Amino acid sequence: MKLEILGTGCAKCDKLAENVKATADKLGLDYEMSKVTDLGKIAGYGVMMTPALVVDGEVRISGKLASEAELTEILKAAAD
Repeated sequence: MKLEILGTGCAKCDKLAENVKATADKLGLDYEMSKVTDLGKIAGYGVMMTPALVVDGEVRISGKLASEAELTEILKAAAD
């Protein structure tokens, strides 16, 4: 599973990355996570507000910090 955190490096972006990693680890998922800070690439996903989470090329969250429950639901669905 490929996870991308889109953002410019703000506190919310870092927190989303931390939460996604913790949730993916808790679920025992096999994943690769990266941070995308290039505004051109972020805009290429159609994202206008960060932070955002992209799972396997699909934007799943944009403009907010997701709760652990939301992240669990998103990552479980993507793993199936």
